[in-house]
Amino acid sequence: MIRWGIRLFVILTVSLAVWNAWNYLKTPSSAPVLAPLNDQIDRIEINKSDRVLTVFRDGEALRHYPIALGFAPVGDKTEEGDGKTPVGEFVINRRNPESAFHLSLGIDYPQADDIARADANGTSAGGDIFIHGQPNGLGNLVTLPGDWTAGCIAISDVEIEELWRITPNGTPVTILP
Repeated sequence: MIRWGIRLFVILTVSLAVWNAWNYLKTPSSAPVLAPLNDQIDRIEINKSDRVLTVFRDGEALRHYPIALGFAPVGDKTEEGDGKTPVGEFVINRRNPESAFHLSLGIDYPQADDIARADANGTSAGGDIFIHGQPNGLGNLVTLPGDWTAGCIAISDVEIEELWRITPNGTPVTILP
């Protein structure tokens, strides 16, 4: 009789542990799917501290995207390789559908003052700052956590596809600290 009690206790304990593990590890329900944006935007604002990119049309915020930044995100970019994302006023000036990351929208960094500051320090200001998706080959469902770029602004592949579609060249980009 005691053996059956022990067996029942073990079975119930294991069942409870499996149930708890299943509830802990199962994929959480996804956020509601938002209707796609189809009309062009007229401004992008990136808030580095909040890790969010916001798109605007006629002064109205239309969508917020969570972002990853350079691997050393605090402060303004001062030189190539510092891992910082620049701060200031820029514009989207190019597109690269063949980048090493899923689509990329280039911003016009460095500007004359960035180059002059780097030259005064005997360094290069760097360049090739983009808003882009995830590294190619990861698949659409993977979004790398944390700040991992060399100074760019990264969003998910699904988000960059939408941003690519609604952002014309010449769109102003404000990057806040």
